[in-house]
Formats: sequence, C-alpha cells, structure tokens
Amino acid sequence: MGAKKWIAMLLAGGQGSRLGELTIGLAKPAVPFGGKYRIIDFPLSNCTHSGIDTVGVLTQYQPLILNDYVGNGKAWDLDLDVGGVSVLPPYQGKEGGEWYKGTANAVYQNIQYIDNYDPEHVLILSGDHIYKMDYSKMLDYHVKKNAEATIAVIQVPWQEASRFGIMNTNDDDKVTQFDEKPKYPKSNLASMGVYLFNWKTLRRYLINDEKDANSSNDFGSNIIPKMLEDRKKLYAYRFNDYWKDVGTVESLWQAHMDLLEETPNFQLDDQQWKIFARNANHPPQYISSDAEVSQSLINEGCLIHGNIEHSVLSYNVQVGYGSTIKDSVIMPNVTIGENVHIERSIIASNCVIEDGAVVGNSAVTSDITLIGENQTIINPNKKKITLN
Repeated sequence: MGAKKWIAMLLAGGQGSRLGELTIGLAKPAVPFGGKYRIIDFPLSNCTHSGIDTVGVLTQYQPLILNDYVGNGKAWDLDLDVGGVSVLPPYQGKEGGEWYKGTANAVYQNIQYIDNYDPEHVLILSGDHIYKMDYSKMLDYHVKKNAEATIAVIQVPWQEASRFGIMNTNDDDKVTQFDEKPKYPKSNLASMGVYLFNWKTLRRYLINDEKDANSSNDFGSNIIPKMLEDRKKLYAYRFNDYWKDVGTVESLWQAHMDLLEETPNFQLDDQQWKIFARNANHPPQYISSDAEVSQSLINEGCLIHGNIEHSVLSYNVQVGYGSTIKDSVIMPNVTIGENVHIERSIIASNCVIEDGAVVGNSAVTSDITLIGENQTIINPNKKKITLN
C-alpha cells in the first residue's frame, strides 16, 4: 500500500450528554440536523471537498445507528478500495482491550490503522460541529509554517471566550500558550477542535502520553500542552467563516434558527460546497389550503395542515389542522395532532404530540424545550371518555 499525504481521524465516540435526551439512544454525530442531514455529514463532506480520501471514524457510545449511517461511505464518495471511510470502534487484541479513555487514547488505539497508510500528516476532527472548511488550505498553511502541529481557531466574542479552549499566540500566530476554558482569557482565539499534526511527531507523543498514568489522554488537556512545554512549533490557523459547536440543546437550536435568515451565514444550498448525506426516498411534501408556512424549511414527506412559522421540519412530519409551530425544530417521523401549539422547542424523532397539547415557552429568556425521541405528549386537559 502506497503512502498517503494525509488522512483524517474523526472523533465520533463521545456520549454527548449536554444534548440531554437527544443522545440517550443515539451518538451525537448521528443527531439529525437541518431537516435532512445528520451532524456527521458536515465534517465528512468537508473531507471530500478537501481531497481527503481516507477517514477513520472513531465510534464508541451508542454506535448502532451511526455505524449503519456511515456504511461504506458511498454518500460522501468515500467507498474506495484503498482508503475510503472506516468505522473504528474499540477492539480487543492479544493483550486484551479497553474502551477509548479520551480523544488522544482513541487515536492511540488506532495507530496500526494509521500506519497502514504511512501518512505524512494526520488531521483530527470533531463530529459535533457545523461548518464548511477547506482543510487543504490549512495543510498548505501548516507546510508553509514548517509546523509540527496546526490548530484551527476562530475569534469568539470576548464574553464567551471562557467557554472555549483558548490559544494565545505571538504576532506570527505561533501558539505560545493554551488555556482550557480560562476564567480570565488573554485572547479570544478559540480552538475549533480541528488539529493537523505531522504523523511521526504525533505518534511519538501518543505513545508517551499512554505511558503517563496521570494523563487524561486528551488532545486539549495533554497532547497540545505537552508539545508546547517541549517548545514544538505549533501554529494557529485562523478560520473566518461560519462555525457552530452544536454540543448543547441551545446551540443546536440556534444553529437551526441561523438557517432561517433571509440571507443565512451558513447556506445549505451552496452549489460550490454541497453537503452530502444519505437520504431515504420520500414522496413530495404536501401543504394544504388550510396551512400557512413562512420562513421555514420543510422536508420531503411532510403533510402540513397547520401554521408553520420560522421552523425546521425534517422528513415525514405531519401537522394537523389548527396547530401552530413557531421557532422550533421538528425531527423525522413526528406526528402532531390538531390544535397543538409548539414554540421554542426541539421535538426528537418518532414523537407523537396529541390534539390540544402545548409544548414550549414563548419567553426568549426561557430554556429551549426538548422532547426526547419516541415520546407521546398528551393534552392534560383532555376529557376522559367513560364507556358504559
């Protein structure tokens, strides 16, 4: 097998606990997004557009649906005889096996997979971000700087900097310090969770990190700080386009609302950078004469009799007469009865919202209401019918 210039390792094994009931039975990268996609479609599409033809997807938590969805990679043109996409769960070897202990350990346990391709560079990606990024430009920058590691960063509002891993740099964007969620940040350059390493260097650090009993085996907490301590050449690569970490209910909801602007900062219909996905074949949507729909995304297979305002509806959603959905995200195969009111909510897949039920709160200061998948929400004021 010939050596490859670079390959990608996509971290998709986290529990995603901040998404609450959305990830009880589903890996975070498999969560539906934008009416017809799943979150993992975005980094995989970026790989395809960037010319990366070998991607290892590291799965662990609730992998069944995610593994099935990735399949042989055909949807992203990654169904190749050499390379392509490979799903990489934890495995047992001659000396036993163990779960992935951290992001760095997940890659460490797959050193053999990476060595098979003998790459010069390895790109580490997260599976819970929405963005379009040409990784090849990052590689060019990495080579030009003669860096040993390059970290993609984005400027965030100063008041939000304490929520991120922050890179402090000199005037040439060489990283001088990494602060994980600093109380008093010195910079507003937040790590995007996109790391590009020289493989030989990273391989050595992964092996040494594994020997450290006190390490949490994490890129942000261990590998990058250790490389800085050793005065390795790390550079920040500035990204100036849309990027959203959708790891919380609030941020997932907000990313959907961002799609509904008249001229959104993140466009799903970009013909120069298509988002590839596996899609089932559904019949056309039907919007009845009783319905009113405005500033919304309505996917295939939907049957709409009610009012939809500023919302995203995935495929096979049914909305009954007299119902109103506002500022909400409705995931696949949800049935909404008549005279239902839903506002500022996320309704997960396969739910049933019965006639007259009310979900959500219109107050902008209230939390986003989340209904987990396969739930039935009833109208508490529904009269009981007694059979004689």
